[in-house]
Amino acid sequence: MAGILIYSDKTPYALELVTAGQIVAKDLGLPLQAVSINDADQAVELGKRVEVYKIANDDINLADTAAVASALKQTAEQVSANIILLSSNRRGKEVAGRLAQSLQAGCLSDVNSFTINSGKIECSRNALGGATVAVQQIETANQVIAIMPKAFEKAPEGSGSLHELTVEVRPRIKVLEVKPKAGDSVDIEAADILVAVGQGLENQGDLAKVEAIAKALGGEVACSKPIATDKKWLSEERIIGLSGKKCKPSLAIVMGISGQVQFTVGIRDAKTIVAVNNDENADIMRMADYIMVADLEDVLPELIQALS
Repeated sequence: MAGILIYSDKTPYALELVTAGQIVAKDLGLPLQAVSINDADQAVELGKRVEVYKIANDDINLADTAAVASALKQTAEQVSANIILLSSNRRGKEVAGRLAQSLQAGCLSDVNSFTINSGKIECSRNALGGATVAVQQIETANQVIAIMPKAFEKAPEGSGSLHELTVEVRPRIKVLEVKPKAGDSVDIEAADILVAVGQGLENQGDLAKVEAIAKALGGEVACSKPIATDKKWLSEERIIGLSGKKCKPSLAIVMGISGQVQFTVGIRDAKTIVAVNNDENADIMRMADYIMVADLEDVLPELIQALS
């Protein structure tokens, strides 16, 4: 059994996994396949790029990670895949652990890059709270690797095929009711421009000015963890960093954030970083492309005026 299988419940992440899988497949000389579960539109998109197995099974609820892992195990066995690539989002990491246990496979999550060396996939992951990068590889024949969103570009359309696949799953979750998720639905990972604020923003009322700047630029507002979890000024969906999202915008304007590693691991891949901070020695100033040493209270109104 030797081959590569990719899966994510999120189509954008699945398209990124196709790119990662194509690299592994080329270097190891293995076939690449994808699986889609209860998502006909995703199956069609993937089928434009790779060989896809489409599962349609009402017994599988995507919130039931045990059921999803069971379906993936059966798929891997049927298509003879020993390397499974998943997305390292919340649900993907839970599926990864369950799947690895059932396949007796080694497992790595939060992988942000890899190289192929002597037939082994050497995976790079943030370690020690993001302060360093660990390079690790799985020694077992079966491997489950969960890759961080945005680590690879989405695969362009090419050639592929679509097949039906049947699996048997015993449901463990019974859905009684479905309600829309309360709160913020913003996707800062998809934003091309981000305006991120931290504890240097002293007054909650100034958030309106930050939002006005982001709107004028066609971007989204994001934040460091304390703004969302401690002050609760913004939702946790807007957190950048180790406890939040990894973002790769074209432009990131970082205001009042010192630049601790827990934050910078989520923004360091931005194409251009502009930092505004009243401390010229703040860590963020060393990684930014452009810096301004100033108080936010002075900068915000002037920036709004310049953009209006």
